[in-house]
Amino acid sequence: MSHKILIVDDEPNIVISLEFLMKKEGFAVAVATDGEAALGEVARFLPDLILLDVMMPKKSGYEVCQQLKADPGTAAIKVVMLTAKGRETEVAKGMALGADAYVTKPFSTKDLVALVKSLMA
Repeated sequence: MSHKILIVDDEPNIVISLEFLMKKEGFAVAVATDGEAALGEVARFLPDLILLDVMMPKKSGYEVCQQLKADPGTAAIKVVMLTAKGRETEVAKGMALGADAYVTKPFSTKDLVALVKSLMA
């Protein structure tokens, strides 16, 4: 059975490229374009891992991560924060909220695929 990945980003170009990349690697993929939609997709799609943008409409990636990690039903979902904000304080905040990894944009797609595969192993 292939692992399920939820891509959450409000930037269409990033969503399209990540969706293509993850499907090419054999993952089942769902997409959400804001934080509230992300929580709805988590309930519907039950992903194994979420690629989660930090800066989004309705709910930030930080809020989504915090909500998922606080719920025993979704706490085990791996969360990879994706953001243009790479300062140490942002990274520390993401990790403190329970993110499993933190990737700054722009990122290497090869490195991201390797990271996703290692988290799914």
